[in-house]
Amino acid sequence: MDKLYDSETGCCPRFDPGPWDEKEVTFDDKLFVKDRVRSFFHIPLNFAKVMVRNMEKISAANALPPMPLMLSDENSLWGADIYIAVAGDVPDSEMVKISGTFLTKVFEGPYKNVRNWIGEMKKYVESKKRPMEKMYFFYTTCPKCAEHYGKNYVVILAKV
Repeated sequence: MDKLYDSETGCCPRFDPGPWDEKEVTFDDKLFVKDRVRSFFHIPLNFAKVMVRNMEKISAANALPPMPLMLSDENSLWGADIYIAVAGDVPDSEMVKISGTFLTKVFEGPYKNVRNWIGEMKKYVESKKRPMEKMYFFYTTCPKCAEHYGKNYVVILAKV
């Protein structure tokens, strides 16, 4: 697969948390490719394979957005729905549109802290006096790029 984004790793671009930390973001029919990752107690088993397959299709369709955005809906111990933002239709893919208002908060550290991050996110949403419908996780870089950059940022988006 060719270099998808202009980054020093040739993979994931360096993430800037500023535009995402404690912000309100609105999606109006934002277009995504939807797929499913198998998991064991929320630990992904085939994430890389699913991402490569989808990124190859997205690249072939010239549907890469200016900046990557991949959301994960951790809706089961045994799997998660993933949503990869695209700039246009991608053949042979499930296309979905997401609309809504989301409160965002950036977290940094190892994935083992996710349970704490979820608790912090719930408190943040409560502090804004907004009812939360659901949470999505934006894993900003792959593990290899996170190691290269020295930061493992995760953004939680709470639909309100």
